[in-house]
Amino acid sequence: MSLIDKFTTDIGIDLGTCNTLVYVRGKGIVINEPSVVAVECGTKRVVAVGSAAKQMLWKTPDNITAKRPLKDGVIADMDLTEKMIKFFIQKVIPRYKLTRTRMKIGIPSCITEVERRAVMEAAVHAGAREVNVIQESLAAAIGAEIPIHEPAGHMVCDIGGGTTEISVISLSGMVVTRAIRLGGDEFDEAIIKYVRSVHNLVIGQQTAEKLKTEIGNAVPDKNIEKREIKGTDAITGLPRRLEIDSVEVREALKDPITQILDEIKLTLSTTPPELAADIVERGIVMTGGGSLLKGFPKLISKETGVPVILAEAPLDCVAIGAGKSFELEREISSDRSIYDMLNN
Repeated sequence: MSLIDKFTTDIGIDLGTCNTLVYVRGKGIVINEPSVVAVECGTKRVVAVGSAAKQMLWKTPDNITAKRPLKDGVIADMDLTEKMIKFFIQKVIPRYKLTRTRMKIGIPSCITEVERRAVMEAAVHAGAREVNVIQESLAAAIGAEIPIHEPAGHMVCDIGGGTTEISVISLSGMVVTRAIRLGGDEFDEAIIKYVRSVHNLVIGQQTAEKLKTEIGNAVPDKNIEKREIKGTDAITGLPRRLEIDSVEVREALKDPITQILDEIKLTLSTTPPELAADIVERGIVMTGGGSLLKGFPKLISKETGVPVILAEAPLDCVAIGAGKSFELEREISSDRSIYDMLNN
């Protein structure tokens, strides 16, 4: 490690639709908070960020707005995204050290060049000296400690809040990749639509998210779990209670789950045979919050005939991998220098 590297703070960020995670070299994950900002409507003054702001979602008075500045893995509100990044970074890095900060942000491969620049500009305005981006599945693979530098196929399925990215990686590069703007948020929306269409009950996103995490499942389970939920009757407009079970939640999630399965199958079908053989042997590694849906790895394995491994810390992989990619780049650069010496 050079003297410059020693005095530089490397930061990896998973700028997610639902949550933002910040990794700092030598410290690990230091921030894991909801990607939500609350501001005063007239002055645009920040009232709350992260967990405190999420508690205000859909509950604020007219003079305060709480919203998510990112949608489907990309920036929907540039100003709020900048303020959110700045808040999180200054929470863990003293201002006088910001000029010695290098930042790498995980982005979905399906975003446009304009959207990519918007992410980088928001980080630069937040105070970082150097900002780069890395594709989410590559960062997730590094964070999951997959030996991506090997001449072998490794498959990663990263299911975030707004996007799902499936990639085949070999020799530190992405050979095949597919990404769709569908993730955990669409799981929640599917539950909301189901409850309204079947039970005439309007529920909020937080209630749907709770159902997904507590009794959601991708495969039939012997134990049928039940939960009581509260919402607004779609016909009378009055508050109402309802008991819903895990069978209904699984039915609600059927469409988004099928879409992700189809993308995985398409990725496998376009993978070169030699790399496909490696994947059959090594399996598919799942990362991201969506991979935690009960029974999802089992369902993917059954549908594809390929082993599926859930990463040790699926929620943290992108942030960790983005931060550790600086070290990986230094190693690759060192190896290239050796090859150059041998070839001269």
